[in-house]
Amino acid sequence: RQKMFNHIMVGVNDLEASKRFYDAVFAAMGVGPGIAGKSRYYYRSATGTLGIITPINGKAATHANGGTIGLTMQSQEEVDAFHAAAVANGGTTCEDPPGLREGPSGKMYLAYVRDPDGTKFCAVYRYAK
Repeated sequence: RQKMFNHIMVGVNDLEASKRFYDAVFAAMGVGPGIAGKSRYYYRSATGTLGIITPINGKAATHANGGTIGLTMQSQEEVDAFHAAAVANGGTTCEDPPGLREGPSGKMYLAYVRDPDGTKFCAVYRYAK
């Protein structure tokens, strides 16, 4: 079976401040701290890699308006831990508060946050059907 993604790279303006944010939120998922690369950090799991980088073109990093990066969580508690770590480390809550949502794709527990540069993440725990 093929995977859809190899990695996602997120532009940041303050690499070390963003590393503190990402180290904290990914620790809530059981992922280790960022691994240094050339002017970037990588967060690796068995299912993919997320990198943070200051833009190579030297311009300011900006978030994608309408874009969201969804992260798979293993429980409601993991979603809540992710959200708490994000807010405690420079992130902001967006959308509705963390909680249960039901819709055409089933029952899910979600939390939306923006990183210090405004990139939006959704922590998702899907209940078994």
